[in-house]
Amino acid sequence: MSVQARYSALLLFQYRVRVEGKDNKRRICEKRIISYVSPSPKDAYMIADNKGRSSENLYLNDDGNEVFFEFVGIMDLIELGIECEEDEVWYEVKEYLTPMERRKKLIPPKNKLIASVAQKKGD
Repeated sequence: MSVQARYSALLLFQYRVRVEGKDNKRRICEKRIISYVSPSPKDAYMIADNKGRSSENLYLNDDGNEVFFEFVGIMDLIELGIECEEDEVWYEVKEYLTPMERRKKLIPPKNKLIASVAQKKGD
């Protein structure tokens, strides 16, 4: 029987609007925190990544322009301890300049996240 730990991941999304064939540079972004259980940090990363990718969509705004809601990446991943209540969730909405193009600056490498695979032996 594997022990399930609670994890929380900070996901970054962008709203990219295409007007007359050109993408906007300054984009509204959403930081979303999700919480879930996972047997390992490696699995926790994959779950967060899958949840982010499955949230992507495309729609037309009121002006008839395409709006792409895109998953930029995982900004943080932590294993939740006893200090965190089960019902705690929060998020932030913020504007960034070309977040997808600057994702390497905004999204840390997987091994730099707090609950990273590199920190847990045996995974």
